[in-house]
Amino acid sequence: MTDTDTTTGDDEPNGDGASADDGTDREIASGSTVPISADLAAVALVTALASAAVTLPVVRSTPIRSVLAVPLVLFLPGYAIVAALFPEAGERAADGDETDKSPQANGPGLTYVERAALSFGVSVAVVPLTGLVLNVTPFGIQLAPVLFSVAGLTLAAAVLAQYRRLQLPPGDRFAVPYRQWGHSVVGVFSGHESNLDRALTVLTVLGLLLAVTSAGYAFAVPKEAGAFTELYLVTEQDDGDLIADDYPTEFVSGESKPLVVGVGNYEHRSVEYSLVVELQDATVENNSTQIHERDELFRQQLTLGDEETSERKLNVTPEMTGERLRLSFMLFKGDPPSSPTADQAYRETHLWISVSDGSQES
Repeated sequence: MTDTDTTTGDDEPNGDGASADDGTDREIASGSTVPISADLAAVALVTALASAAVTLPVVRSTPIRSVLAVPLVLFLPGYAIVAALFPEAGERAADGDETDKSPQANGPGLTYVERAALSFGVSVAVVPLTGLVLNVTPFGIQLAPVLFSVAGLTLAAAVLAQYRRLQLPPGDRFAVPYRQWGHSVVGVFSGHESNLDRALTVLTVLGLLLAVTSAGYAFAVPKEAGAFTELYLVTEQDDGDLIADDYPTEFVSGESKPLVVGVGNYEHRSVEYSLVVELQDATVENNSTQIHERDELFRQQLTLGDEETSERKLNVTPEMTGERLRLSFMLFKGDPPSSPTADQAYRETHLWISVSDGSQES
């Protein structure tokens, strides 16, 4: 009696030559390596690239930033969280192999459409919640804290998803069937499909590409339309807090009172500014301002990078006396004119103050 080698049905390849878990993680040798899910590796890679594109000065002013940042905000966090919550494979589309009775063929997990839809929905919910949490912390809603919080959450969820998948049998783990999809695409153009099916497939792909391109363009281009510079006045309290209140309005000639002037650059480029502070004896009638006398108190040039803010404490020391004098803070791009006015300024703000004569009071 001779022994014959037999092959069990569990090891039999499917119709496309791949095993029943084609496109899933593979173990090279039992216990030799830990399989890493290709989709989760892609999530981690894109998250790292997007973080670098947003922070590196050479890249963050290019369209690459938007191309990578859009999926980081709208898709990747939700995909990683959904992967951690549902590590099981969902129902597999019929691939012609009716003998496949593995759990992956009809698992308890999500379908591809459900997983994709939840990924967008969870991302849209999680990213704003991250901003709300940061808003009550000392970090605030700034670019760096939001970026690293979203990226950290995405990577942590991806690691948890990988861990939960490894707790399942290989046949039960969710995996993206890249090879099966690739064979399907090749089959469309290999003569097995009708001309009408090919045309519909091509139009569908072109429509998806157009939609993605339009979304990326919408995120990349409109920021120029929102370019602006802010100029504001605040006062410093005894505890060091800055508030937009409690402004000094009563001065004595020759005596100083502090004010904090803030300039924020959101022009999406580096800008050179000139700040001019004048005390003006001005009257306003019929929406027209007439300046009778002016005294320049301060002048400064400063250069700010994109999204950079400068706050400078000024000691205002008026010499001109009078009632209802205008303390004008005028901001110009580049050099100011020889006789600057509020109408010529790029940004202007002012306080109405009264200055008494210190010698008469003494």
